[in-house]
Amino acid sequence: MIAVSLRPVGHDWGTISFASTLYLSPILDLLVEQIPCQWRPELRLGLQEALVNAAKHGNNLDPSKKVKVHFSVIKGEYWWIISDEGSGVCASCRQQEEHCASLPSELSENGRGLYLLHLIFDQVQWNRQGTEIRLCKQVNSGSRLPLVT
Repeated sequence: MIAVSLRPVGHDWGTISFASTLYLSPILDLLVEQIPCQWRPELRLGLQEALVNAAKHGNNLDPSKKVKVHFSVIKGEYWWIISDEGSGVCASCRQQEEHCASLPSELSENGRGLYLLHLIFDQVQWNRQGTEIRLCKQVNSGSRLPLVT
């Protein structure tokens, strides 16, 4: 079951909540719906990686545990806050995140997901417990063109 709330929460935040699953296509469709077309494939890939991590690694695909996504557009920035009900990414793993993010993906099997997130999003931030990740993308900035088309 997917629960969607598009009522404003703070700065017009929407919320999607769903039981841990790897069937993410309808959820991803909702999350990229308002993104400019040329950025959708790239951001869909990044969001898929983050959602798989939450459902699979965070919640161990336990259908009784939920993945929650808050999303918004604030001053031209697209934000997603993804949280799970698991025990959290270990602190040492989060400390190594910057190192993993700088490695080419073929060199670090375990760091491939982090590498993709840092490649795709402008900001990647974890909460202290390791159960929530904040992702931000500025699609209107002149910094670069989409990597995936």
